[in-house]
Amino acid sequence: MQELFTDKLGDCRCCPRGCGVDRLAGETGFCGIDSRALVSHAGLHFGEEPPISGTRGSGTIFFAGCNLRCVFCQNYRISQEFGKGSSAVMDSRGLASEMLRLEREGAHNINFVSPSHMIFQMADAIRMARGMGLGIPVVYNSNGYDSVEALRAIDGLVDIWLPDLKYMDNGLAMRLSAAGDYADIVPGVLGEMLARSGRLEVDGDGVAVRGLLVRHLVLPGEMENSRRCLDLLASLDPGIHVSIMSQYSPQYRACQHPGINRPLTPEEYDEITEYALDLGLENAFIQELESSDHYLPDFDSDTPFGE
Repeated sequence: MQELFTDKLGDCRCCPRGCGVDRLAGETGFCGIDSRALVSHAGLHFGEEPPISGTRGSGTIFFAGCNLRCVFCQNYRISQEFGKGSSAVMDSRGLASEMLRLEREGAHNINFVSPSHMIFQMADAIRMARGMGLGIPVVYNSNGYDSVEALRAIDGLVDIWLPDLKYMDNGLAMRLSAAGDYADIVPGVLGEMLARSGRLEVDGDGVAVRGLLVRHLVLPGEMENSRRCLDLLASLDPGIHVSIMSQYSPQYRACQHPGINRPLTPEEYDEITEYALDLGLENAFIQELESSDHYLPDFDSDTPFGE
């Protein structure tokens, strides 16, 4: 019998926080989640990058809780205020069943959103789902604040890496996300993901089957941070695929923070996309600077889970 990944939660080191709590005994660390997988939403999503959403949608599974505290989080209702809403507790079999349901509904992939603090619960479910016949790729859609050791532990279970690259400024990361070592952690994380799966690969329909796609959200007034983030990507691999996101809006507590209490301007976004091209990052996805509401997830669905 294979060892369960969740056995590692007895002394939790699944993310850079390294809380060391016994989640198997019901203890919780920074993320606020014990050993049970807490799922806030599972359904087809069409708002990801084209290689992820394709034409039939990405089978997203949103985990509750988070190992960051982003003051501008668009998912704050499930990442930071999950105790106030409705989420479903799922064991490995329940998660595997949701994955198979999404595949039956036509999903191009299974897209785990915010998995860093539930990486081992996710891994057990993936292994079970594949044993039950899951045949579509698995996407690891994280904030980039991951443990390289944990990523290595789940080797072979993830096909597509979809991490954020939020900061290359630890002071900014501490102020906005309570992660004062983010800029120290994320280069190793991206390097590990690139080494595991390589550049993004797509099928004949342009849908991703394997590889790395990095997201960077441009923050208003923080042009130097964005330039540093793109510098890192160009140093890792100029052919890396990057999604330069324009969708920032002052969600959650952002209005309390001068500088990011406003939308991004077209001039700011153009400055960063032009910088990316100057670096030779030609595999870049560019967004139209339209209403950011288009990209906000809807967690008010009457049927967030399958029957």
